[in-house]
This record gives sequence, structure tokens and C-alpha cells, in this order.
Amino acid sequence: MEATKQPSTPGRAGRIARAPLGWMLIGMAAVGLVSALTATGPGPVPLLGAAAAIAVYALVMRRVAHRPTPEIARPGAARETLRGAAVGLGFILVSALCITAFGGYSFSWAGDGVVSVVWTAVMVQAGAAVTEELLFRGLALQALEQLWGSRAALAVTSLFFGVAHLGADGATLWSGVAIAVEAGVLLGAAFLWRRSIWFVVGLHFAWNTTEQLLGIPVSGHAPDGLFTVDVHGSALLTGGAFGLEASLVPVLVSVALAVPMLVLARRAGRIRTRHDARAAETPADRSRP
Repeated sequence: MEATKQPSTPGRAGRIARAPLGWMLIGMAAVGLVSALTATGPGPVPLLGAAAAIAVYALVMRRVAHRPTPEIARPGAARETLRGAAVGLGFILVSALCITAFGGYSFSWAGDGVVSVVWTAVMVQAGAAVTEELLFRGLALQALEQLWGSRAALAVTSLFFGVAHLGADGATLWSGVAIAVEAGVLLGAAFLWRRSIWFVVGLHFAWNTTEQLLGIPVSGHAPDGLFTVDVHGSALLTGGAFGLEASLVPVLVSVALAVPMLVLARRAGRIRTRHDARAAETPADRSRP
């Protein structure tokens, strides 16, 4: 008679890896390594790095965390990315127009190399958007959500996102707070609402790319853009050397966007308590409006 095969029981290392903090740290180390090797590479290297980071993320989530990955599902990915990009583009244009209307910015055409500038901006910002969203929303937010629920996970990842930008050129305590609110909270709320990495990647990509092409520093970095911007007046209005993200204007605009996203997420049953998040995901959890 053929012996019945018993299911294998993971050892201590396996149990640690399968715990939320375990797979979060393993995933962050793996995705972070890919980002470090490709983020500043020439030509399409950052975009290729983004594709590699998605593959690594999927591998960690499925093989280490033993979790499904509906957040990176290919069906509907283009639609979600475009929706997010529309929000990101609108967010930056409205913020920049408000600052300009109050006399904080004036723009002039930079001149040469349109194709080169746009190509470089798209490659670099696509790579940055994908890897940062996999790290903060895909891994950190979902792991902490499983431990403590959506609200606590949103608060903690927003704080971490602000702290992560304190080392940038021109950063101050205020710029860290501003980033935590307008980026951490807005991008976290966007993920909780749509449950799609593609949506937040589109938002993040359009945000950073629009800033760069307008000639506005992106989190303290000032790469080449299509325009140059002259800054006038208070740093609270303009963001000073750090750029638009340290202005009070986008903080207020981001709150106006994040609040309805969180309301919609709650109505759709996507704001989870600690007990909800630790339960197995259902098909309803995987669906998107």
C-alpha cells in the first residue's frame, strides 16, 4: 500500500519568513537591491530594472509570503495606470498653477534637447515610481496592514515615506512632514481605494515626471526639464530649494484628494481591521471598481 504523503511543516526560518515582517523585509531587500543596481543606469536601464523589480516582488509574495498578488494583475493594468496618471498630472498642474497665480513661480522655455529630456525623465521616473510603490505600498503597507489594520499601516508608511526623504537636498523637518502627508497619505489612500499597484505607480510617475519637465526640483533633485522655473516669495508658498513638494499648496490639494479616496475605500470594504487583514483574501478583495 502506498504511504500517505504528509504535508511538510516549515521550520523556524520558514515561519519567520512567512510572517508579515519577515516577507516585508525580504521583499524590501530584494526590490531595493534591484533599484540600487538600475535606478541611475543609462537609457532604458531604469525601466528594465522596474520590470525586474515587479518579477522579484511577485516571487517573494508568492513563494515566501504565500500570498496572491491581485495588486499587480495584468488584466486592467493599463487602465489603472492611466487613471492614476491622470490624477497625478492634475495634482501637480493644479498645485503649480496655484503657486504661479500667487506669484511664486514663473516659467521660461529651457530650449534644447526636447526628445532627450523627455526620454530621460520617462525612464528614470518610471523606474523610481515602480520600485518605490512596490516597497512602500506593495510590501510595507500590506504587511503592516496584516498586523495592525489599514489605518495604522497608512499612518506608519506615511511617516516612513517622509523620513526617507529627509536626506534629499534642501530637505527640512517641514518638507518631511509635507512629503508624509501629500505623498505618504495620498499614495497610501490611492492604494487602499483601488488595491492596485498600477494605479499608484501611474499617479507617482505622472507626479514626478510633470514636476521634472516643468523644471521644478523633484524632492530636492533638479534634473533637466523642458522649462526653467524662477522662484519668488516665501518658501511656504514655493517649497524653496526642495521644490513644490515642500509648499503648503500641494499639501492642501493632496488632502482634498486623499479624503474622498479613503471614504470610497471604506464604502467598498477595503479599509481593513487587524482581524480582517489577517484573514484569507476573498475574491471580493481582489476586485476593483
